Amino acid sequence: MQVVLFLSVFLIAACGLVYELIAGTLASYLLGDSVLQFSTVIGSYLFAMGIGSWMSRYLTRGLVARFISIELMVGLVGGFSSTLLFFGFAWGRGFHLQLYGVVIAIGVLVGLEIPLLMRILKGRFEFRDLVAHVLTFDYLGALGASLLFPLFLVPRLGLVRSALAFGIVNAVVALWSTFLFRERLRRPGALRVMSGAVLALLGIAFAGANRITAAAEDNLYADEVIFARDTHYQRIVLTRWKDDLRLFLSSHLQFSSRDEYRYHEALVHPGLAALPDARRVLVLGGGDGLAVREILRYPNIARVTLVDLDPEMTRLFSTHPALKQLNGGSLTNPRVRIINADAFPWLERTAEMFDFVVVDFPDPTNYSLGKLYTTVFYRMLARHLTPGALVVVQSTSPMFARQSYWCIVKTMELCGFSVYPYHAYVPSFGEWGYALGALGPYRPPATLPAGLRFLNTATLAAMFDFPRDMARVDAEPNRLNNQVLVRYYDEEWNRIAR
Repeated sequence: MQVVLFLSVFLIAACGLVYELIAGTLASYLLGDSVLQFSTVIGSYLFAMGIGSWMSRYLTRGLVARFISIELMVGLVGGFSSTLLFFGFAWGRGFHLQLYGVVIAIGVLVGLEIPLLMRILKGRFEFRDLVAHVLTFDYLGALGASLLFPLFLVPRLGLVRSALAFGIVNAVVALWSTFLFRERLRRPGALRVMSGAVLALLGIAFAGANRITAAAEDNLYADEVIFARDTHYQRIVLTRWKDDLRLFLSSHLQFSSRDEYRYHEALVHPGLAALPDARRVLVLGGGDGLAVREILRYPNIARVTLVDLDPEMTRLFSTHPALKQLNGGSLTNPRVRIINADAFPWLERTAEMFDFVVVDFPDPTNYSLGKLYTTVFYRMLARHLTPGALVVVQSTSPMFARQSYWCIVKTMELCGFSVYPYHAYVPSFGEWGYALGALGPYRPPATLPAGLRFLNTATLAAMFDFPRDMARVDAEPNRLNNQVLVRYYDEEWNRIAR
């Protein structure tokens, strides 16, 4: 009996933390700025738990029946939380209100659980033993959930199924409580029927989770979703309309196959074509292999090292037939070495030197990405450049995120680079910016590889000219301790969205 009771505490704690982690993860996926989203979600959740604990004092009768009812409510609200939030974001109205409404509702219900359970159990244990045991298993449940969530739940089940699975756990706790405390229930049969109904509803939803996710993403994305997967690091979605393939990472468009060649030709060739003796190239990010495709146009390149955090990205773009065709099979080329690692610590550990570096990270929508645009990172990068080497950084839009763009330029300059800013028009994104950094002199190349679809020497020269509405503005450098770039980026793109 005692084992089952304290197992209930363990499972209740695990469920509550999983719902909290799901809300924070979804918010950071869909809204960016993971520090802000997790901070506000956790703060709201703990505040709501406090309200629930305070409210528990007013529940004085039928404590067991109320506990079971609360478990069922937690199972329903928590179990369907990710489904509600996905659909809420897809509909595009009042998402923040829905997010914090769900978080607070779950928090209040979870805050009611433990005080009620302690009052139910107080006759079976001495108070000091009761408190010690309940809190011990509560904390152990939180630890178990925090380990299970990133290592198993997100990559194996995804966010929708993970929430539903733990909703089922809450309903199971409610059901077995009708047997554990049957002598204290007036109508255990009715509560068992309710528990069975909730279990059935959650079980049906769990079985149809792929359809639920597909329905939400059909509203979220304009085109047919042909691939979707949650990984340890992001949500990967691939859509198709006729011959147009589009990649979205955590809801942010990364490329359209109709015009990605403009972006990637502009990213690679202004720098690499100016280095006829380059042999070793490093690509940071760019797990789609499209930048690597452009680098492999140069026969003098002996080795391309691609460092991308997410193994699912490089696996997908190495094996999916349509994506392999798009990147020309670049990721399976014998000249290419793939390393799945966080670029920041990898760059700190490695002793390798490179003649050309392509930094193709996603935009700095959050602090985990923003660290890859800091003075610390660029100084580390400079230590791995051979004499005469160049580095190019994709640097968001100088039109729509003007201060963000020039912040990146300023940061690189502070680290000793001579920076040559340039831009190109990519229809899916508008005007897009790049920063070419050199520790010595740079001269634009007189020739370019054959077979390019966008660049020629005339368009290349024009890319280094900035019109007045994209000209340089003052910006602070992006340092690791403050990451001002993330704030600039968030403010500027939110202004456009409004």
